[in-house]
Amino acid sequence: SLFLCYIALAISSFFTSSQILSWYADLKKPIFTPPNSFFGPVWLTLFTLMGISLSLVWIKKHKTDRERTAIGLFIIHLIFNTAWSVAFFGFHQILLALVLLVILWIMVYSLLFQFSKIDWFSGILLVPYFAWITFALYLNFFIWLLNR
Repeated sequence: SLFLCYIALAISSFFTSSQILSWYADLKKPIFTPPNSFFGPVWLTLFTLMGISLSLVWIKKHKTDRERTAIGLFIIHLIFNTAWSVAFFGFHQILLALVLLVILWIMVYSLLFQFSKIDWFSGILLVPYFAWITFALYLNFFIWLLNR
């Protein structure tokens, strides 16, 4: 489960890293934007927590439809998470990234509750991720607003 999350992180990083000091640096950003050095450790921590959370659901011996649905939603959500980086940093499509982030926010909200029903601790591990996605949505919105 960690490997799966780290693959998504690596793909996202591929699209992000080359743009931080160029395209992203030139964007107008709100004053509450964290420094660039903050993002890497935060995302590494969040992807680690996501992987541990997934593993707690994955290790259930008798997978019910609830567990299979939650795991499927998790995998789809990873695709949307990666798609956000591709849209925002790869294609410089801030509005598309914002739309993807709204969808991702809904998915993470749903995952948090679905995982909590399967294993309470796996749901708790997703709370920081949900908080960060909420902040990222706010940040993405203001970056779009300032640069349209």
